[in-house]
Amino acid sequence: MAEIVLNVEVRERTGTGGARAARRAGKVPGVLYGGPRGPVAVAVETNAFRKALYTGKLLGHLVTLKYGDETQPVIARDIQFDPVSDQPVHFDLFRVEEHQLVKIAVPVHFKNHEASPGIKRGGALNIARHEVELMVPADEIPEELVADLTGLDIGDSVRIANLNLPKGAHPAITGRDFVIATVTGSSAQASEEAAAEAAAAT
Repeated sequence: MAEIVLNVEVRERTGTGGARAARRAGKVPGVLYGGPRGPVAVAVETNAFRKALYTGKLLGHLVTLKYGDETQPVIARDIQFDPVSDQPVHFDLFRVEEHQLVKIAVPVHFKNHEASPGIKRGGALNIARHEVELMVPADEIPEELVADLTGLDIGDSVRIANLNLPKGAHPAITGRDFVIATVTGSSAQASEEAAAEAAAAT
């Protein structure tokens, strides 16, 4: 099951007025969507919500929602913040089954820059996708996808097939091995290398 448990209460008042009343009472208002029950207005104690948020495992991850003796796996899809205080002011949760396939964007991080010959020679990593949309079981959503740059020279690319995906996951884009990032060189560097190759050939 999910690591985070959100204890919620159902809000009787909905809309802007209900949300403001929840905030005045020291709670963060939200809405629970999905499933046959339809939307339900809920709220979580502000301190408990912030504690869950700061773990980094709330947004986009499987969370256990608890209401009395009932529990329900959910995914936090959106959190809105106050533009001045940066405090959470609203959230959206979606009901899921624990092993249900869900579509979600997962960030891509890159490692071993120093082991890329192309980058060591002055090339740059041109990132085409900072995140990838996956169809993934709700209980297998990864924190990140990691791309290894070891051995990549100028002109080489990292493609989706090079990434290790969680069990049961596949890209939301199907039918092609799309590019995540490419090691590129400057035009001046390319000219210098071409001149060096030409000199070596004479």
